Amino acid sequence: MNITVSELIIKYLERLGTKYVFGIPGAHILPLYDAIYNSQIKAVLSKHEQGAAFMAGGYARISGKVGVCIATAGPGATNLVTGLANAYMDRLPVLALTGETPTYSFGKGALQESSGEGSSINQHDLFRGITRYNSLVQRTDYLLTVLRKTTGILLSKKPGPVLLSIPYNVLKETVDGSLVDHISFDAGHVPSCTALRSDDIISLINNARNPVVIAGYGAIASDAEESLADFCVKSNIPVATTLKARGILPETSDLSLGVLGITANELAFRYITEKADLLIIAGASFGERTSYNWKSELIKGKKIVHIDNSGEQLNKVFTADIALVAEVRQIFDLLNDAHADAIRPKDMQQVLHYRAKYLNRDARDNGFTLINDFL
Repeated sequence: MNITVSELIIKYLERLGTKYVFGIPGAHILPLYDAIYNSQIKAVLSKHEQGAAFMAGGYARISGKVGVCIATAGPGATNLVTGLANAYMDRLPVLALTGETPTYSFGKGALQESSGEGSSINQHDLFRGITRYNSLVQRTDYLLTVLRKTTGILLSKKPGPVLLSIPYNVLKETVDGSLVDHISFDAGHVPSCTALRSDDIISLINNARNPVVIAGYGAIASDAEESLADFCVKSNIPVATTLKARGILPETSDLSLGVLGITANELAFRYITEKADLLIIAGASFGERTSYNWKSELIKGKKIVHIDNSGEQLNKVFTADIALVAEVRQIFDLLNDAHADAIRPKDMQQVLHYRAKYLNRDARDNGFTLINDFL
């Protein structure tokens, strides 16, 4: 069901556990206040936006939850500066939501415009040094990405303030109301490798019929080639790589699916979309080219383990069942140590079948278009 962006933001706040928002209404943020009126969230009116920012910070400090403050465009937003700077210094999870003039007025000298266009002030630059993340949301097609990043920061072990500025016309646009269902609200509570029992991953592997390891450059950077290859050989788990990680397992190996990405042949893509039920993504960001412009078939219906030494790469494109901030080598060393009795080797017949069918096939022979689909 489609709902307005302002309604989606309130739905998002409810999923964050928000009970109170602090702020002052203004023309460019009114759609958000209209949505608050129809929710269980209570709007607390402050005398000044600076007070709203400090109230949100104080609420976050005492409750341990995300504090939310709201201000209108221009001076309403700039009045938040000192309160957000305090939240930044104290690493408080504070979300600031500000209005903005409609996008069609950018650069024309609209009242209280702060888009940075023309002679208007640049709000993004103003808040850059006192927020962990701030964004002027000009379109809805990347709103999910913005909210995922926002969630990861606010719920992390080292949070800080986030500011989202949303133009008036964007607040009134409609989007799919189920977008918030694709956000992990545990995104910030990512265990380190020392906190994870290897049983968690081993259980997923043993319950899967056709697991696949997707190895990226992060695996090479952590010197995981030998450890990863040893594990996959002992487990009969095939390996696909990103272009930069090519060769982490010899492509002559019966377990190699080759490169996954738009410049590769179709072997890895076919096997993953048609057979795989568990993906172990090791040091790969699942970017545009590796994911065929983020084709949903690659992850749909699959369990996912994602390992990366940067928490910002986790739960960015998809929500993993297990997301780990760790060096790839550490995790595969851990799995190798537990392997002897714990992991049941997989049947390789499907892998061999797919290699025989697709390994040397020219993509032009059967209409498997890569570049055309990508563009």
